Amino acid sequence: MMSWKKKFPVLQALAAVLLIAAFFVVAGILLQHNWQWSRLPDYGKKFAFGFGVTVMISFFSLILSLIIGTLAAAGKRSEFLFVKYTATFYIELIRGTPLLVQTIFFFYFIGTAYNLNNRYLMGILILSTFSGAYVSEIIRAGLESIPSAQMESAKSLCFTRLQTYRYIIVPQVSRVVLPPLTGQFASLIKDSSILSLIAVNEFTKNVQEVDSITFTPFENYILLAVGYLVLTIPISLLTRRLERKMAYAN
Repeated sequence: MMSWKKKFPVLQALAAVLLIAAFFVVAGILLQHNWQWSRLPDYGKKFAFGFGVTVMISFFSLILSLIIGTLAAAGKRSEFLFVKYTATFYIELIRGTPLLVQTIFFFYFIGTAYNLNNRYLMGILILSTFSGAYVSEIIRAGLESIPSAQMESAKSLCFTRLQTYRYIIVPQVSRVVLPPLTGQFASLIKDSSILSLIAVNEFTKNVQEVDSITFTPFENYILLAVGYLVLTIPISLLTRRLERKMAYAN
């Protein structure tokens, strides 16, 4: 018989959400803040534009960071020392420095030197370069989790290298790296807020501009938090669904 702890999952999830919501509602009441939500709809177009820019930058950054990460992971596993050392240096350099420093350095130093003046393009390149280093380590760890005996077995079955990766390695690696990749991609979406430092009109930048006009920080930043949740939660739900489909035995 099913334990009561596992019964009514929807109701229990709803209760958890209501509990957390009640915590913040009580905090709002105790704060005795003069809420002015009615002022925000006047800037709806500005919020929508910033939200759309964040979606656009995040989308292209996700794709490019996956490409960069895959190439860097392959480079770090390469037998050519020059390629291996180049990939290793890139990964350690990016992972060892803050995104804030990288954003300022790449935009004002590299961007100015190479005449890259498009802030949106630079924002995508900066986020992709930053996230690509972390993606590469995730992919590399996934590849190294596959026993080497499987590669040898594939060779004995006359599989080509491409067939080995397509039918044996990639399906297993995908299942292993999917959860950490989801976390990294969600972090990338949130990290896009730092592009406001280089005047990219993404969601955070536009919310800050509205806040400087309306002087309603709580309302604006609550809206900002909800906007990012709208972007990150679907990624998490989609990943869980994919995990269930890929949860086959080893």
